[in-house]
Amino acid sequence: MLQRCLRGRASGSPGAKVLPSNDPILQENDLITATVIPRLTTIAIELQDGLAEVRLNRPERSNAINEAMWQDLRNAFSWADAAPEVRVVVLAGAGGNFCAGIDLSMLASVGRAVAHADPARSHEALRRVILDLQDCLASIERCRKPVLAAIQGACIGGAIDLVSCCDMRYAAADVQFSVREIDVGMTADVGTLQRLPRLVADGIAREMAYTGRNVDAFEAKLIGLVNQLFETPEILLEGVRAIARTIAAKSPLAIRGTKEMLNYGRDHSVADGLNHVATWNAAMLISADLDEAMAALHEKRPPRFGD
Repeated sequence: MLQRCLRGRASGSPGAKVLPSNDPILQENDLITATVIPRLTTIAIELQDGLAEVRLNRPERSNAINEAMWQDLRNAFSWADAAPEVRVVVLAGAGGNFCAGIDLSMLASVGRAVAHADPARSHEALRRVILDLQDCLASIERCRKPVLAAIQGACIGGAIDLVSCCDMRYAAADVQFSVREIDVGMTADVGTLQRLPRLVADGIAREMAYTGRNVDAFEAKLIGLVNQLFETPEILLEGVRAIARTIAAKSPLAIRGTKEMLNYGRDHSVADGLNHVATWNAAMLISADLDEAMAALHEKRPPRFGD
């Protein structure tokens, strides 16, 4: 199945990025396709009142990320990005654990999948696999809608890569974080080492990566890895949904612009960020959402923004 990773998005798979058509009929068909919730084998999706819940759904394996789940993640978040009625996403895991990281059976099969008589071509194929897996997780970051992770139980190895892509992280009191790749003799390669130092102090990120030790809920809150702790997984989900509904009530255009600016500013200078937001607002500031917000303030009522 890793051959799918080798083909990547150029294969025309559901995760492929399709350029918009100039044909109005095709554009309408694309919109209809975007609004249909995808049926995935390892992820369950529910949508209500602008809030999409994307749930890792392999509880019998502690939601370990197998080959299908990598692709399902990209398909789920490509859909969430494209669907106008999705305003915010909650990422959760079924069962007692959020995610146990990469499925080790998949890791064991990589060598066979990239085997070639020429070592250079084998190494090139492995590089392409790694880049494709990185892109599956980067789809969370590319999603224009805020993504809130609700984390309970184990969040280890590849799960750290996963939640590091989210806008915010919230956890139950039983959570255990661990950058576990070091304990299986590999360098984490799908995002943890690049994103985690932007979430916690550099020295803490290095300690976690070098030692593979567990970080409990209290320490995760202390170091800023999570925004807020909740007593139980059930209370966690209720609390994260409440935060998500608050976000969903805001101007979708302003929320998308805010995420764009925050992500852009993280990777650019302050001057570049200011220039980017000036260009953005030159195009987006005068909008139906601004008119509605002003009208709602004047009429002393909650605003009602279109998708």
